[in-house]
Amino acid sequence: MEQTIFQHMQIVRGITEKSIQQIPEEIADIIPNGFTNNIRWNFGHIAYIQEKLVFGVSGEKMILPQAYETFFSAGTKPADWIGIAPSIAEISVELIAQKQRIKDSLPGSLQKRLPEPFTNKAGITFHTLGETFLFSFYHEALHIETIKRIYRAIKN
Repeated sequence: MEQTIFQHMQIVRGITEKSIQQIPEEIADIIPNGFTNNIRWNFGHIAYIQEKLVFGVSGEKMILPQAYETFFSAGTKPADWIGIAPSIAEISVELIAQKQRIKDSLPGSLQKRLPEPFTNKAGITFHTLGETFLFSFYHEALHIETIKRIYRAIKN
């Protein structure tokens, strides 16, 4: 079963990687009417939350640059940014590297209990690394759909 889970991660992240490669930098910061965030924020948020759900909540060191928390953590938005957020190209590099770190470090660890239960903003409580890892696929898919909606709104 673990192999199937890691194959699923490859599929989900592959969709994300293909999507980010199709986004021109010049539209990455447009926030269409009805949206709070832009495409850049959504991709950076995917990277940050994946890092937190896989490494942070289990007590492991988070490798992403500190700027990712500042710009892309839950509750942040581009309207509040001070400074320059990572580029689409930089986020793409981090997403690819993150996938490899997960492949290298997680096998055999999915049943590992978290140091303390983690409850997300939706009120869901997780007890194991596998639970947060599996939830991260759902989270990533939600934001890919949001990116598609923002992209369509920009093109229209």
